Amino acid sequence: MKKMEKFGIMDVEHAIQKRRAFRSLDPESLSKQDLHQLEIAIQLAPSCFNNQPWRFVFVTDEEKRKEMQKVLSKGNEWAYHASLYVAACARKDDDCVIYDREYYLFDTGLATGFLVLRATELGFVAHPIAGYSPKKTREILKIPDDMQVITLVIIGKHRDSIRGELSEKQIEAEKRRPERKPIEEIIFYNKYERGE
Repeated sequence: MKKMEKFGIMDVEHAIQKRRAFRSLDPESLSKQDLHQLEIAIQLAPSCFNNQPWRFVFVTDEEKRKEMQKVLSKGNEWAYHASLYVAACARKDDDCVIYDREYYLFDTGLATGFLVLRATELGFVAHPIAGYSPKKTREILKIPDDMQVITLVIIGKHRDSIRGELSEKQIEAEKRRPERKPIEEIIFYNKYERGE
């Protein structure tokens, strides 16, 4: 464990426990080394037949980050303080389609999960959001129309004090981890059993 800590690496369990979708962020820049670590995490994610259908656009330029504020839905003003916006994109034709199973969304989700956990290890918050306009995102980032913008990941440093633009619900989520569903409600053994 000491060797892992020496290199700034935590075990996966610690990264999973530490990961939170905080909204109070400070825009602390990521170093080239930090960005490269995120690139490697994405690159090493598994995918169907190793197709790696995902494409990620890292928005590091300050002017481009300001422009990206236009894509955010009301209530996501907290993301204005991001260090980095990451757009996760993919197209169905770049991955396995086996009968009615389309893997590109699943595989891009796995790669996004790797990104989130590695960012957590590096001491950043990585918060995937659904509140954005895919159309505006495509326009600003020059993403081809046939690619689906699956999520935006908002990355920044967690701020000790809570920012004023958060709603009451968002403030409450900052103070304590939102409640998780009980394990017996989401995990089943040997057959799917829906509890009443």
